[in-house]
Amino acid sequence: MMNMKINDNNNTNGYTIRNLTTKDIDQYNSLLRYAFQITEQDLTEYGWENGDIKQSKFPVLERADVLGCFDGETLISQFAVYPLKMNIYGSVYQIGFVTSVCTYPEYTGKGIMKKLMFQSLCHMREKHKSLALLYPYSIPLYRKLGWEIISNKITYAVKDRQIPSRAVASGYVRRVNWDNPDFMHLHSQFAQTTHGCLFRNNLAWEEYWRWDEDDTVVAIYYNKEGTPKGYMVYLIKEDIMRIKEMIYLNREAQKGLWEYIRAHDSMIDEVCGNSYYSEPIAFEMDDGDIKETIRPYIMGRIIDIEQFFAEYRCDPDASETMITFDIKDDFLDWNNHAFTVLFSKGSCTIIKQDSEYRVSLSIATLTTLLLGYKNAAQLSRMERIIGSQPSVRKLDDVLFHEAPYISDYI
Repeated sequence: MMNMKINDNNNTNGYTIRNLTTKDIDQYNSLLRYAFQITEQDLTEYGWENGDIKQSKFPVLERADVLGCFDGETLISQFAVYPLKMNIYGSVYQIGFVTSVCTYPEYTGKGIMKKLMFQSLCHMREKHKSLALLYPYSIPLYRKLGWEIISNKITYAVKDRQIPSRAVASGYVRRVNWDNPDFMHLHSQFAQTTHGCLFRNNLAWEEYWRWDEDDTVVAIYYNKEGTPKGYMVYLIKEDIMRIKEMIYLNREAQKGLWEYIRAHDSMIDEVCGNSYYSEPIAFEMDDGDIKETIRPYIMGRIIDIEQFFAEYRCDPDASETMITFDIKDDFLDWNNHAFTVLFSKGSCTIIKQDSEYRVSLSIATLTTLLLGYKNAAQLSRMERIIGSQPSVRKLDDVLFHEAPYISDYI
């Protein structure tokens, strides 16, 4: 990508935007640490030295697209995009995960970040990445630019006496090393069958472990034939078992992992963890009087509607239907018009004609609808979709309705 000069009303000299390379590692690292207030004490507590964290960022600059804005030779703002794959209703999408978004305070309010975002989204479109994800530091800010919430994070706390007592499975659990091939292969299997799950490449796995302590443990559940069917990543500290992640390919593995947790009841007073499934876990507990907190987690944005629909899968059992979408996208002009989509036999095709079924919505609302976080009826009641009730019902008839499972924070 060529360097680009941008003018700013408050700076007649202008700034330069260009891609960062490993030669920019010192400035990249300094901006990250300043913006996110990573102190020497933080690094020491997690076993990092300053040189270690600097070295660990080299792969990011080598494998990700990192755009920076410079005032002269000084890096003042940056916007990184990790290349990843994502399962969307069984179709594997190439997507971009936005991270390391930060600007020095004295340069905020000048429109620099919007320019970096626009150029990065354009670059993703050129690479046929039709969807971008990010972990928001400000939901209202990103909503103004066409992003919307697409997944939740559920945090729970279970007292030792509330751990399920009837969780019995015929297999067994083994603790393994972080680099165990069964562990990583299990996640790949899970991603292949789970809507919304990201496929972890080497860069994503490196980020997965970046801030974990050395005594974090991986435990795998094997069925009686010795086939791995689930795992959990956890840490026991101060009489609390903290579960970073628990995934399972079937009900047996889910029971087996909870049976393993119960085997620690003499060592712990409480189990705390995070769940990224769409449903709270309280209903499944013997004693469902547990503490659960649900909060928005990941935001998404469709970059190119035509590219997105080309890979999108709909309900193959629904009758063939045409629906016209009047889309409002003030940030990316190529989306800002009407699209008619033919939903037929599980596939979607954009056609050049109008339909009797018509809905009006923003690009943000379209994103949360197609990812399954909210259905059309819900969005219509919130006045996020404007259209006749027959149009809204038709839309819900042809779409799948499953909230995405997204556990990664890149």
